[in-house]
Amino acid sequence: MSRESRTPTLLDNPPISVHTKLAAAWTGFMFLYVYVDVLGFYKPGVIDGLLNGLIWEFEVSATLLTIFLVSVSVPAVMIVLSATLPARANRATNLVVALLLIPYSLFNAVGETLEWSAFYGIAIAVEVLILAFILRTAWAWPRVPASENASASGATAAASPSATIE
Repeated sequence: MSRESRTPTLLDNPPISVHTKLAAAWTGFMFLYVYVDVLGFYKPGVIDGLLNGLIWEFEVSATLLTIFLVSVSVPAVMIVLSATLPARANRATNLVVALLLIPYSLFNAVGETLEWSAFYGIAIAVEVLILAFILRTAWAWPRVPASENASASGATAAASPSATIE
């Protein structure tokens, strides 16, 4: 009887780019943001209010729904921007938008009853944690010395067939 010895293997853990981390965080934020709204339809009286043309205390209108559409579009647009913007613009955009969304997320608790405090408290806490992760990731964006950055961009330009150096 032979016994085969197995050497344990480690799982590969390749580095993830800042762009990917930010896009993933915004994706998670967007899903949570939308699901909180969808689950909110299960609250007693919400569907009746919608059928009567009311959302909270507001009359359903094209303007209100446009405002809501813009609101839920922000995280969707941030996914694309986080994946595609150059580092400096990406960092600034993520810092500004995440900072603006923290008070907006906290606003969701206004006027809620104690009965629903756990639901909204958990949702807001997770949203704010994701936004804090975005802020930390964008703030701590790795830096490259200007000389390395210039030589890297110069090497790229020199390698480009359309680049001319005079």
